[in-house]
Amino acid sequence: MEVYPLPVMNLAEAEQKQFRLIDTVTRHFAGTEILSTGDLGLVAGYGKPSTTAKVEATIAEFFGAEAAVLVRGAGTAAIRWGLWSMLKSGQALVVHKAPLYPTTKVTVTSMNLQTVAVDYNNLPALKKALLEEPLEAGLVQYTRQQPGDNYDLATVLAAFKERAIPTLTDDNYAVLRAAKNGVECGADLSAFSMFKLLGPEGIGCVVGKKRYIEKIVAANYSGGGQVQGHEALACLRGMIYAPVALAIQGRVVDETCKRLQAGEVAGVRDAIIVNAQSKVLLVEFTQPVANQVLAAAEKLGAAPHPVGSESKYEFVPMFYRISGTFRAFDPTLEQRMIRINPMRGGTETILRILKEALAAVANK
Repeated sequence: MEVYPLPVMNLAEAEQKQFRLIDTVTRHFAGTEILSTGDLGLVAGYGKPSTTAKVEATIAEFFGAEAAVLVRGAGTAAIRWGLWSMLKSGQALVVHKAPLYPTTKVTVTSMNLQTVAVDYNNLPALKKALLEEPLEAGLVQYTRQQPGDNYDLATVLAAFKERAIPTLTDDNYAVLRAAKNGVECGADLSAFSMFKLLGPEGIGCVVGKKRYIEKIVAANYSGGGQVQGHEALACLRGMIYAPVALAIQGRVVDETCKRLQAGEVAGVRDAIIVNAQSKVLLVEFTQPVANQVLAAAEKLGAAPHPVGSESKYEFVPMFYRISGTFRAFDPTLEQRMIRINPMRGGTETILRILKEALAAVANK
């Protein structure tokens, strides 16, 4: 299987990202404000907690964008609000010729959007479609939607920009892992979950052009819809620690893959690195023992399923079934392949659990 994982930051690059975010924070907050839990409610002049407004301004400057807004509903709501700010019911949205992420599909259906599927891996076909079709906006998922995806995000976004078609990128699993987010690559809006960046549950972020962000803010005017000050600070703290944690995680994926490919674990046929949706390791066994290995690994301390897919709660390695996209690509893979996300764990822990799980299965 030929796959094309996204380039990600190394540890030195992630450190610089962290340092730059801290520098940006100091330009928006006094020290005593950081050493607080933030304020609450509809503060005059802001229409939201002043702390939340400052966090949003910090995020916007950090990503080189005009504005940012924190919304309730995690990455799903961030994408939903982003699309809502660009499109009206019944208008045409360009999407990649691949299965839409399920929660995004709900948004598309509920907004009665007409999707035009184009293969983003085929740049001439994309440019041709953008020239011929009456289109109002484009949605581009940063990470891979299917095994063969190899498109370059900035190149795809440039094709939309040539036709003056606004774009929204789904940055989930890529932001603060890749060197640039969607806006920095040329998108009008980027949407992502703060829960996937070690932040609190249920908070999403939309960053990008001010005209779209202002529309989202105006529609979220009620007090109950605001992200409170303490939640916004928790989002900021997560963003600070995420780049280095994700860079270490990426390094562990690389190291573990090399050692498995070298034959260090008996019973493993192959290992590959993919973005599904996180950067993870797919491990293929010589026998159809995937489900048994997963059951044994859980007893050895591996997480059996995601919480927020890289949330603050997930620190032990996760041994999990392969994604629906890969099952659709080849249904037989489900019986002989699993995915492993190191989370905060190291290579030695992953290999030990894998060896002991395989041994437990063989002894049954």
